[in-house]
Amino acid sequence: MKRVAIVQSSYIPWRGAFAMMARCDAFVFLDSVQFTRRDWRTRNRIKTAQGPLWLTIPVKQKGNYLAPIDAMEIAEPGWAAKHLRSIEGAYRRGAGFSSVIDAVRAAYAAVADQPMLSAVNQHLTEALCALLGITTPFLRDVELLPRERLDALDPTQRLVELAAATGATHYLSGPSAQAYLDEGAFAARGMAVEWMSYAGLPEYPQLWGGFEPAVSVLDPILTLGPDGARAVLGA
Repeated sequence: MKRVAIVQSSYIPWRGAFAMMARCDAFVFLDSVQFTRRDWRTRNRIKTAQGPLWLTIPVKQKGNYLAPIDAMEIAEPGWAAKHLRSIEGAYRRGAGFSSVIDAVRAAYAAVADQPMLSAVNQHLTEALCALLGITTPFLRDVELLPRERLDALDPTQRLVELAAATGATHYLSGPSAQAYLDEGAFAARGMAVEWMSYAGLPEYPQLWGGFEPAVSVLDPILTLGPDGARAVLGA
């Protein structure tokens, strides 16, 4: 069995995304598709003493309303240092802070001068997987199929063709796609569709008040340390 997921890259995603990655034998970044504004592509939340705080990467959107994710350029070169200061201030009291902050700093330093959003998201995701001990191989959609071919396919068929290109026998989808995904298209190519559930993700001790699930995976990593964070992925 080979289980594959295919998802757009996001900025420092929440732990559910990493729970999905941990369950896969390969994970494909789907960044040739259209960029969506005010979405997880450019932003995520951390917990602070003043409440949840959005960290947003500014991008050049004027004239780029139909551009793919992997064509989006970052608008402000100093964003990484600002985000890192906010992260350090929010989690300095976390039990996991001292053991991982150097790795987090190194990950941000590696992307600080990167002009493209997609490359930033992908690098940070892979760096956070390394901290969590997730060894799932990462692929990029345009490495598997030509961009012209990807552009010509409808959304479900694009996923089918990409999954088939990886040699998948099982396609793992997020639960929101149940309303529209054509499972028969996968079955016709000999692949079963599985649905990711986040219901089993447990609460864990957080800084700054009651439990808030909708935050970046940096929250459990810096609060609990890598082993504790891996334990609350449900993987």
